[in-house]
Amino acid sequence: MTDIAIIADSIACIPREQTENLRIRIVPANIFFNGNLYRDLIDLTPAQAYEFLEKAPEFWKSSAASPEDYAEAYRELGKSARNILVITISSKLTMFYNSAKAAKEIVQKELPSTVIEILDSETAAAAEGLIALAAARAASEDSSFDEVMTIAKKIKEEVRFLGLLETIRHVYRTGRIPRLASQIGSLLSLKPILTGGDGVIRFAGAARTKQSGIEKMLNMMREQTGHSEPIRVAVMHADAAEEAQRLRERIAAEFNCAEIFVTDFSPIMAYATGRGTLALAFHKSI
Repeated sequence: MTDIAIIADSIACIPREQTENLRIRIVPANIFFNGNLYRDLIDLTPAQAYEFLEKAPEFWKSSAASPEDYAEAYRELGKSARNILVITISSKLTMFYNSAKAAKEIVQKELPSTVIEILDSETAAAAEGLIALAAARAASEDSSFDEVMTIAKKIKEEVRFLGLLETIRHVYRTGRIPRLASQIGSLLSLKPILTGGDGVIRFAGAARTKQSGIEKMLNMMREQTGHSEPIRVAVMHADAAEEAQRLRERIAAEFNCAEIFVTDFSPIMAYATGRGTLALAFHKSI
């Protein structure tokens, strides 16, 4: 019997190759467009989702996975795993954490010998994904479940998220800032920089151009990691693959990267940030 299984959600932006190699189970978000239901990353690729958003954002909606979606994953993994660690996007942003907890109550009598722990990442996108990847690597190296939990919690405290938007004008869709503020920001051609903390996404600054925004993000990254210590980095993009690759190459040249990869920014989050978003998640390597 496999000792430990790791579950994350599709908003964690973990590349498919890594989920397959490290056997991370992904529970998908639901995307509703023009009356149809799509399971994120299963029925719909990020590129297709971005096309939907561009075409008719008024017909776009999304929702967290249901308790039954998590219960199905628990039942399947519980056939071979003694321990399951579930890592979710921040509970202050979506209902994934609540669904995961409700599912645990549903299956506890069916899986009496399986321990299920649920960790609220208190972050989003690949910042959550890096926590799951660290936990999965530890599990693959025959660490105990307590050791895996300790590593996941340590990375949770250290991981950072930064995002650079093409425009501020889409952010009002979430209701997190007034529509008037987003319209004014758009007129000024501001490119907001977002950061994560305490489970929510906040504005960390703004730039007049995308290049100056990238410079600001990299300066923030230097302040938080330094130059010498090895770090793990995820470079995310919302339909801006070439820009993301150039950013990856620059980070690889300027920082001591134990790991760096490019991945799609979650379309669920891109609903509020818009296409062209570039984002970083990173932490010191352990």
